[in-house]
Amino acid sequence: MREERLLERIRSFERDPARRGRTDYGRLVDSVLNHLRQILNTRQGSAPIAPDYGVPDFLDFLQTYPDSVREIERSIRTAIQTYEPRLQGVRVAFIPQEDDALALRFQITAHISGADGERVRFETVVDTDGKISVKR
Repeated sequence: MREERLLERIRSFERDPARRGRTDYGRLVDSVLNHLRQILNTRQGSAPIAPDYGVPDFLDFLQTYPDSVREIERSIRTAIQTYEPRLQGVRVAFIPQEDDALALRFQITAHISGADGERVRFETVVDTDGKISVKR
């Protein structure tokens, strides 16, 4: 059950007490994906417990596109490395898209701790209002 964050584990244990101690890779990846969505859609300074939790407002960066792409990559990578300890060796790479100039796509690759170093890949899209979608 270590594949989930604390509150997820509590809810899972309440629903299925017999599940305790078993690892489910699918649940682990889903939990990481949900947490990435939360981290990347939180603006720095809006979480009272940790002022650096989340990412800066990318709308400011979009004004200097394409020069700001490396800064966005770095911001995403730093947020993940700081607040998602289940991912190791995080890499974030810009994926140029000629067909959709209004959205910026990034690929996140990393190894999942505790899953025999399994490699996982996510795609993020920063849209024109600064919202970030994350999918597997």
